[in-house]
Amino acid sequence: MQIKRFIFVVMISVYSQWILASLPIQHWQTAAGARVYFVESHDLPMLDISVEFAAGSSMDSADKSGNANLVRHLLSLGAGGLSEDQIATALADVGAQLNNHFDRDRAGMSLRTLSSERKQALDVFARIIQSPEFPQTVLEREKARIALSIKESSSKPDYIADHALMKLLYGNHPYGLDDLGEIDTVNALKREDLLTFYRAYYVAKNAVVVIIGDVKQTEAAAIAESLTAQLPISQTQVEIPVVQIPKAETKRIPHPATQSHIQLAYPGLRRGDPDYFSLLVGNHILGGGGFVSRLMEEVRQQRGLAYGVHSSFSPYKQEGPFQIGLQTKKEQSEEAFALTQKVLKDFVIGGPTEEELVAAKQNIIGGFPLRIDSNSKILSFLAMIGFYNLPLTYLTDYLVAVEAVTVDQIKQAFQRRIQPDGMVAVIVGAAD
Repeated sequence: MQIKRFIFVVMISVYSQWILASLPIQHWQTAAGARVYFVESHDLPMLDISVEFAAGSSMDSADKSGNANLVRHLLSLGAGGLSEDQIATALADVGAQLNNHFDRDRAGMSLRTLSSERKQALDVFARIIQSPEFPQTVLEREKARIALSIKESSSKPDYIADHALMKLLYGNHPYGLDDLGEIDTVNALKREDLLTFYRAYYVAKNAVVVIIGDVKQTEAAAIAESLTAQLPISQTQVEIPVVQIPKAETKRIPHPATQSHIQLAYPGLRRGDPDYFSLLVGNHILGGGGFVSRLMEEVRQQRGLAYGVHSSFSPYKQEGPFQIGLQTKKEQSEEAFALTQKVLKDFVIGGPTEEELVAAKQNIIGGFPLRIDSNSKILSFLAMIGFYNLPLTYLTDYLVAVEAVTVDQIKQAFQRRIQPDGMVAVIVGAAD
């Protein structure tokens, strides 16, 4: 055991040194106040850039639910004098690719381009970020498309379960708003609503710019300035209310599907939370580690009550959801639900074993290099680090923090943060 632990500690040291050597993160602010994170890398003639804002779905109001998503979606569908077709053609001509990110806290766009072809790609990207036009015809088309998507999804058991669960968990809190919105609220949105939202939240002081790739620091600084100098100026304060503990409740929703969809949730944790790593490692043991997790062993392997069962934490600025989800035959839904509750309760009371802890650490640390083995993955990590103001040493600290977690810390963290008897739950397709 001592030899294994020595090898494990050496492995962490090697990983940490490799990360430090390969990711020399530079950080500064643009003249407009945007936070910039840059990693210079000339291994490939590529450039990856993301610009994210505190403009997620939690910035919506209940009567304008879906507005934040529409703003983010329409950014690249007409901007700076270019139509959506012209934007697509200009990027395709130089082999550039656009992607986007959207969740409860954040909204943004990312660009991948050959460093030698970056001039045209960056010109288009700057227009998208700083001069979106929200064309009326495009807006009406996309509203209709999204409303149809919501309508089609509203009969599916997984959508029904997710929708109902978040309402039970968050009530009137902004985290309870659906990302896409509701049919009525989406249909009611006007172009002025999108413009007002953009001017309030797509501002430099809310922006995080990440640049990785084949440029020098002076070039990266110029790129960051070009992407943020013309952003709107706003004094809007981005404040997300504190999450309240919900009333324990189980909602059973009839559905003709042969499978029951079961979901349980509780307010979990925030980014930067002191219990983060204890809960991360503990959840890997409980239900986040695939076939080696407690839930999979008890619910699937031992009793065959579900093909798969999983648990997860989704940390945000405020407490994101801790969720457990599974599907099972309708006639055994109550048995599977009861067993899932029991496994969770036993884990919270007793915590993991030392053997489970060692295996979880080895899996998390051993798999970590795969999480940062490409510029696009590093881009996502740095955007998260910048947005939540985490330390620049986060990636190296991550491995050390995982290794330092103890059985008692996991047990105490789960007992502080998760109340099994206080969970909200939804069973879609409950037994008759």
